[in-house]
Amino acid sequence: MELSALKCFQTVARMEHMTQAAEVLHLAQPALSRTIRQLETELGVQLFDRIGRKLRLNEYGARFLLKVDTALSTLEEGRLELRDLAERPSGTVTLYVQVASHLIPELICSFREQYPEVEFKLLQQDPVNGAPLVFDLCLTTAPCAIPDTVSEQLLTEDIVLAVPAGHPLAHRSALQLSELRGEGWISLRPGRRLRETTDALCRQAGFAPRILYECDEPSMVRGLVRAGLGVSFIPAITWSGSQGSAVTLIPIEDARCARTIDLVWHPNRYMTKAAAAFRDFARSYFRQLR
Repeated sequence: MELSALKCFQTVARMEHMTQAAEVLHLAQPALSRTIRQLETELGVQLFDRIGRKLRLNEYGARFLLKVDTALSTLEEGRLELRDLAERPSGTVTLYVQVASHLIPELICSFREQYPEVEFKLLQQDPVNGAPLVFDLCLTTAPCAIPDTVSEQLLTEDIVLAVPAGHPLAHRSALQLSELRGEGWISLRPGRRLRETTDALCRQAGFAPRILYECDEPSMVRGLVRAGLGVSFIPAITWSGSQGSAVTLIPIEDARCARTIDLVWHPNRYMTKAAAAFRDFARSYFRQLR
């Protein structure tokens, strides 16, 4: 059973489309089809159900894919470990960013001043088509929902209210969460960790936020608040310094209005020297923000 055949199967299984998989693998479609048929012959079972020109991964294929994912991941870890034995930290760190994206450019730039050989692959979206979530380190909020990981607390920060400078609440030195029931909100889209946290805070205070605008990026949230189009929850530290004089930040007198940022990794996967160096650097970086 050749390694190249396993990689071909993994790609076809993810895409369930022979032509598209051939393009990704830079192979001719007939050659890829032969590889899959030979693999099925070697295994003694069909891995796909073929309906006309369509492919569907069947139960045999799904079970085999789990083993192939594990095997290829283990081999890649072995390759990285051998490369690391005699080298200064280098290569690529895959960083999955669920929170604190505003800080990532400065964090990476500062790190690469010490380790210019290290590059980064940044992930912000969940994988598609059932592909495994593969990363070296992840920045997320507690509690972490990613299975088979360990987490380390980096920072706890207050969540404050951001209002346009001319807003009726702008003169307040503090607010109760329940006072915000009638406000029109600017928020990140559903699924983002900050949105989940703030929606839960509003529910606990007895109301559902009236969302006027949903955005994909924190920079758009801040821009819409500056434009006077609504109010928003803002993390006090990781989003600090990004509002300008057109926005007023008001503390919320509720102990629940806070979030904890964690650094997460897989303890059973090999961590490269580059990833370990970045983990140590991130610890120091966030410690200075407290």
